[in-house]
Amino acid sequence: MKIGLIGAGQIGGALTRRLRQLGHDVAVANSRDPSTLADLARETGAQAVTRTEAARGRDIVIVAIPEAGIRDLPKDLFAGVPADSVIVDTGNYYPQQRDGRIAEIENGMTETRWVSQQLGRPVIKAFNNIYATHLRDRGRPPGSPGRIALPVAGDDPRAKKLVMQLVDDLGFDAIDAGTLDESWHQQPGTPVYGTDHDAAGVRRSLAEAQPERTPQYRATPNSPGSFTSPA
Repeated sequence: MKIGLIGAGQIGGALTRRLRQLGHDVAVANSRDPSTLADLARETGAQAVTRTEAARGRDIVIVAIPEAGIRDLPKDLFAGVPADSVIVDTGNYYPQQRDGRIAEIENGMTETRWVSQQLGRPVIKAFNNIYATHLRDRGRPPGSPGRIALPVAGDDPRAKKLVMQLVDDLGFDAIDAGTLDESWHQQPGTPVYGTDHDAAGVRRSLAEAQPERTPQYRATPNSPGSFTSPA
């Protein structure tokens, strides 16, 4: 597939490496000039492009940037991109550590519903609950004992099916986690977040999740601080 990656940090870098290993045509962008991605492009064979170029002519576009950075993306990022293009959000809201207060999320909107509104496009939620190094290194063939499973949420059955197939290709069992408004089941602070459960464990964790955000993932008057000194 032709895959665009917007974001070349931990998750974006891990996906760039794995997707290229699988033979996908990958274009990767960050918020700076494509020349800053020369080393990653040379290592993987991915194309280093602008964010606008990464969003066009792709089967899937994966947005892997800090939550607050969504507001800084070009407003015309998806202008002219077909309405049925599949867009994936991997992000998490860390108000005390990085993002500061996002009022809509604090008031109960799911993180990826907010991302969808900012982008003006439907999106699929995936790859947000796994550590980047695990995403890069712990994929296994189908049927392997203890194969890690990942939740995937979204409203478009066709788009969700395509992303779930990509999850499987990367070496993980894909679990349908419901609609985008149900994606709170996999947000930070829930039982599935930051875990390496198998399929049964993911389904159990999703069922045990509670909609209220835990205190460490709610903004305070002093937010944001840092990951070492949250505020």
